Amino acid sequence: MKKENPLMKKSYDFALETVRFYKRIVASKREFVLSKQMLRSGTSIGANIAEANGAISTADFSAKISIAYKESLEVKYWLSFLKDSGYIKVEKANKLIERADELSKIMFSILKTTKRAK
Repeated sequence: MKKENPLMKKSYDFALETVRFYKRIVASKREFVLSKQMLRSGTSIGANIAEANGAISTADFSAKISIAYKESLEVKYWLSFLKDSGYIKVEKANKLIERADELSKIMFSILKTTKRAK
């Protein structure tokens, strides 16, 4: 039996929450452009982590985790932008930013460890 990957689970759950949040923004605020950017980057994190889990080399693994890390930074940007422009509530934005930040920290730690192992 394969051991559960906590980062994969956290990123998958984050992607689901991002999708739900996107649907609410589109339905209630009729905002399609900024929220689409948030959706894209928020769901891309988990997709790149999934690709990293299937990497064929350490370099491939690092590249995919690096992309996921950058996407986590980008989603924080879009959430902050949506918050500051008044499309989303401060509390909800801060909660999602905090979750994205947790993912960022985990991935940054993985990248540092992977770099040292080379």
